Amino acid sequence: MDENTFKGRVKRYTRVGYAASKAAGKYAGLRVLGLPFSKSDHADELRRALGGLKGPVMKLAQILATVPDALPAEYTQELAQLQADAPAMGWPFVKRRMKTELGSEWLDLFSSFEKTASFAASLGQVHRAEDHDGSILACKLQYPDMASAVEADLRQLKIIFALYRRYDQAIDPTQIHQELSERLREELDYDREARHMKLYGHMLKNEDHIHIPIPKAELSTSRLLCMTWLEGKPLLEFAQDNREFRDQLALNMFRAWYTPLYRYGVIHGDPHLGNYTVCPDGSLNLLDFGCVRVFKPDFVKGIIDLYKAVRDNDRDLAVYAYETWGFDIPNNEVLEVLNQWARYIYTPLLEDKTRRIHDTDSGAYGAGVAAKVHRELNRLGGIMPPREFVLVDRAAIGLGSVFMRIKAEVNWYRLFHNLIDDFDEVALAKRQKEALCKVGLIGE
Repeated sequence: MDENTFKGRVKRYTRVGYAASKAAGKYAGLRVLGLPFSKSDHADELRRALGGLKGPVMKLAQILATVPDALPAEYTQELAQLQADAPAMGWPFVKRRMKTELGSEWLDLFSSFEKTASFAASLGQVHRAEDHDGSILACKLQYPDMASAVEADLRQLKIIFALYRRYDQAIDPTQIHQELSERLREELDYDREARHMKLYGHMLKNEDHIHIPIPKAELSTSRLLCMTWLEGKPLLEFAQDNREFRDQLALNMFRAWYTPLYRYGVIHGDPHLGNYTVCPDGSLNLLDFGCVRVFKPDFVKGIIDLYKAVRDNDRDLAVYAYETWGFDIPNNEVLEVLNQWARYIYTPLLEDKTRRIHDTDSGAYGAGVAAKVHRELNRLGGIMPPREFVLVDRAAIGLGSVFMRIKAEVNWYRLFHNLIDDFDEVALAKRQKEALCKVGLIGE
């Protein structure tokens, strides 16, 4: 079995640790000699060293690339170049893995099972199959020894964060690391992902333009997840379609991510382009439910409170919202710096009109805002973002970049207000508890 073995951990620690410690040693040497340190060169070295490892480090890179200032731009730009497609396991290896999960007669459980993987990503690969009822299935098979790989990569990410903190104090990534650790460990549990899938099927059951696969429990284990196959094409194939189609696509994506958040306190934390496909009618297939976050109702209320604070220029409400999230606001200067980022995020929601998500086709303006916020936080001694902030911010930035890419023009104000105008914290708590109980994520 592919478990978190001592041997596996040592092997991964050695490989990842060598890459990180070599880079850290070079940095320390330059400091001792009083020589200049190039973040760009160091980031390139790190990317090249880690690039051959694939696995969890790619997943971490994808997340970090959309969390402003978790790492400097030079690092995230390089880490983003790690390919999202890992080399697929060959058929002999797949057969051994499937036998481990479903037994020696596993192939008899399917009427057909494609030998070549349809998709291969950071933690596993997907094979197309058909069951004896004629249903087309996506069979997601986890790579071996992923538990060891995750623990090794998370440990070395701490080294990278510590290195960054030696010359940059703007962001204390302690809670970011804690959040990434918990979410990534959860992604290894395909039983949990199946329950997340059922949860999304329940939360979005009234959204006709959003499709959720159905897990097949009798063909699944904690490291094999079989589900109904959803036919669709990558989003970027539709980026040049007519405006009406692109606008409908943006609306469907907005509802897919934010209906669960404001109705149930749940968010899909990975808006990576590989995690959804598009149907010819513009409806959306939502995929990959490993990275799902459940928030307390007061945190969701804090998101709405901060929106109202930005809209009304209400200082006290802004402080209350940030503190509800877990930020420490020591003075007005720190508050104003955080509000600069909040205004960037919330601005498209403040105007009751059809508009682009931002007034530019590139992320240059957002990068400029992030850089300014970063400089000011460094000057003021830095902050520690709470762990709950990580995936909400990631979703906002990730979805915003997609809306920008397809040049969607939508009334974001009305989309948002349709979700929040009847917000009730007590009602959300009740819906959340009922939904989580229904799919077995919590007990009665």
